[in-house]
Amino acid sequence: MNRTTLSLIAGTTALAAVTGFAALTAPDASSGDTPAEAAAQLPVARTSLLCPQPSDSDVAETAYTSFTPVTKGTESDGSAELTAASAESTESPESPKPSESADSSDTDEDKNDDEAAEKTDKPVLEVKEAGKPATGSVDGGDAPALLGTAQGKFAPGWTVQQTTEVTAGTGRGLLGVNCTAPDTEFWFPGVSTAADRTDYVHLTNPDDSAAVVDIELYGKDGALESTVGEGITVQPRSSEPVLLSTLATEKAADLTVHVSVRSGRVAAAVQALDKKLGGDWLAAATDPAGSLVLPGIPKDATSVHLVAFTPGETDADLKLRLAAPSGPITPAGNETLHVKAGMTAIADLGDLTRGEAGSLLLTPTDESTPVVAALRVVRGKGDNQETAFIPATRPVGTRATAADNRAKGTTLSLTAPTSTAKVKVTASAGSTAGEPTTKTFTIKAGTTQNVEMPAPTALKGTYALTIEPISGGPVYASRTLEAKQGTLPAFTTQTLPDDRGTVAVPEADQNLSVLQN
Repeated sequence: MNRTTLSLIAGTTALAAVTGFAALTAPDASSGDTPAEAAAQLPVARTSLLCPQPSDSDVAETAYTSFTPVTKGTESDGSAELTAASAESTESPESPKPSESADSSDTDEDKNDDEAAEKTDKPVLEVKEAGKPATGSVDGGDAPALLGTAQGKFAPGWTVQQTTEVTAGTGRGLLGVNCTAPDTEFWFPGVSTAADRTDYVHLTNPDDSAAVVDIELYGKDGALESTVGEGITVQPRSSEPVLLSTLATEKAADLTVHVSVRSGRVAAAVQALDKKLGGDWLAAATDPAGSLVLPGIPKDATSVHLVAFTPGETDADLKLRLAAPSGPITPAGNETLHVKAGMTAIADLGDLTRGEAGSLLLTPTDESTPVVAALRVVRGKGDNQETAFIPATRPVGTRATAADNRAKGTTLSLTAPTSTAKVKVTASAGSTAGEPTTKTFTIKAGTTQNVEMPAPTALKGTYALTIEPISGGPVYASRTLEAKQGTLPAFTTQTLPDDRGTVAVPEADQNLSVLQN
């Protein structure tokens, strides 16, 4: 992509943002203004994704899988890669230089520094082809956070999955997370500072200037007292893991974390590690809303635990329903949940699904009050229990993408909460071998369906899934990966919101009057 094209895209995107604001503040039709034409949906030209440090365990094995769906209207070229994040150098810029009379040959220290820099700059993963997964892997506890950028034909819908297997220690099991775009605000219902949990919020800064972040914790009685959560600095192009138990003296099992960025932007994700129940990544919940969908509770879940929080000044009363394969079911004894303003509420739903696929639907009983919510889901019994998290998520929208699917142990869950929907699911080519295949499914209103996977024929390696609603109401989706570790039912679940592969670009006419005083 040449600089002229980039400039045009940047200018058009800025115009889109301005037009979006104008649409919110425009006068009504009675003023005589001519309404603007509908904006065109065009492929994005650049995408940034950030992956947190996967683990500090010596026995961790981490796989990275990148995938970009083939998208019409993109440029013919492009690039996508993941490189290691590194903290800003602490060396003083005024450090004395070696004397000119010294030996000009490299010292061992210089060579080591050069080798370290080369290792840091070398991409962990490079994407060569759209429509086919690219993979990479690291072992041990020294793997850094990653900064990712995709441009041109690789940008629309670019998805990266980070999957880590840990076979021993706190948090053993399968931990998975979608690498995410930077933003300025995040909500995490379901974190803990209790003695049996070790929860870190990982903050990753992709930019060349420092970011300043505030972290607030809310329990059943409101905000926890803390001063060390204010003004946390995340150095340029680096990642900062913050142990949540150090931010407040109170120890509590069910908390909501609010991450807000004063300056700059970051990506944020919580790594929740339990001494007995394994662990997983808790991705940020969708923005506060009156109605929420938490899709894809495993059918063999032995414990389902709901955590909800309302950030406003008004209490929320929620109706709880399970969207099962046969239709919506109201859980006995947990028909409703009252969430006090500024406080975290919980509901223990037990083995809610009872052997069937399911998704939790939260709707207001009367007046709509914005809330955030997430589920902690446990599979197994006794010493063989493993945990995953399902935050409330956005609908699939135009298209959602899930990377790192395997021939065995992959479950795709689709939910149509309000009206029947028809959905096209495409399995990509395999990362090593395998031809794409497509199936269409009909999801009835108020139901959840674990669909039969359209795995690629002659598959070798991993593959990606793209989910595209064709007709009907909104669709919500999640993907669960399983990996047997002896008798431990290790698993991880990722929700699949719209991959935001396109952006609305309004049609604009040239107006030279803007150049006049």
